[in-house]
Amino acid sequence: MSEIIGHTGNVAIDSQRLWASIMDTARFGATPKGGIRRLTLSEEDRAVRDWFRDACEAIGAGVEIDELGTMYATLPGTDPALPPIAIGSHLDTQPTGGKFDGVIGVLGGLEVLRTLAETGTRTRHPVTLINWTNEEGSRFAPAMLCSGVFAGAFPADFALSRTDRDGITFADALDAIGYRGPLRAGAKTLAAHFELHIEQGPILEAEEKTIGAVTGVQAMRWFEVTLTGNEGHAGATPMRLRQDALVAGAHAILAIERLAAEHAPDAVATVGLLECRPNSRNVVPGEVFLTVDLRHPSDAVLEVMEQSLRHILASLPAGIGVTVDKVWDNPAVPFDARLLDAIRAGARAEGFTPRDIVSGAGHDSAYTARVCPSAMIFVPCAGGLSHNEAESATQHDVAAGTAVLLRAVLEADRLL
Repeated sequence: MSEIIGHTGNVAIDSQRLWASIMDTARFGATPKGGIRRLTLSEEDRAVRDWFRDACEAIGAGVEIDELGTMYATLPGTDPALPPIAIGSHLDTQPTGGKFDGVIGVLGGLEVLRTLAETGTRTRHPVTLINWTNEEGSRFAPAMLCSGVFAGAFPADFALSRTDRDGITFADALDAIGYRGPLRAGAKTLAAHFELHIEQGPILEAEEKTIGAVTGVQAMRWFEVTLTGNEGHAGATPMRLRQDALVAGAHAILAIERLAAEHAPDAVATVGLLECRPNSRNVVPGEVFLTVDLRHPSDAVLEVMEQSLRHILASLPAGIGVTVDKVWDNPAVPFDARLLDAIRAGARAEGFTPRDIVSGAGHDSAYTARVCPSAMIFVPCAGGLSHNEAESATQHDVAAGTAVLLRAVLEADRLL
């Protein structure tokens, strides 16, 4: 007999079935260290999409796919005039990702649909489970690309034209796995959007809290920087005459770290990608490409940080050319008060004391909040570790978050 957690009247989720789904789908892109490498629009992504579509259709949910590959699985409501309540996240991962980031939001949502279907529970609104394409942004920048198109932040052609580091376009990769659908991105109207996710930080675990009611997402900006010096022979070019792009990049990286410290404790600044050209051991580097990720809960502070970044780059040694491309600017996002109340009430009904928390990471809900009421539920992850093959969450906590998600959906169905 499966363990049952999450009692809402006679409706309850199946913890063991949920956990089995998470472990089963982890084989698509499984890494030797126990994580997942499932990049957007890869063959591994295609495989998990096929699994997801089959699982949804097996319970009678209709599956639609939009022009960017985002998948929508819907159980009908009793009132066909009402827009759907959505529950969504993503199944793509980082190159060295874990089993839970994004995944529990989709598979927890699948467990909600399975529970509603098998118990014959009919909501007034349709309930739509969404697998958003390219949330991570690790293959095609920026992150949350397709929820951004859905919300009107980007045109669809912008998403289709994005290229990965090998020069493959989003459009070509989408067609290669056969997931370009007929539905226009953004065509659907949603009554609400809930997202279940691991915290990706250490707060809930440190405070021994199971449920976080996410009040919003902090502001974030991404930059791509190219530093151009002059290549030269490592043995024949005197130090005083060098225009070394990598040394300039090292100065910039250290200054960017200090920039975050100047706006402590909430600011974070990350150089996460670095490429040196020509990348030869006996050639003075002539070009460096790096990415910069700046984040802060305040839009005003983040603007100050951006200007400081530009000053850092403008102050590099003479002879170093600098180009800066701001590829993403996502303002701070507050979540919907009514949906947050539904999450808090659901948590208390399940026996948990919810903890209000701000998300340090970006999520698809940050974009859906522009076009419909949105909110998120966090559950702890071990050590706050995410974007890492060692990422871990417990079966109990994932099931608890899914039970709260179910309660929140039913409460939103009553209120909206």
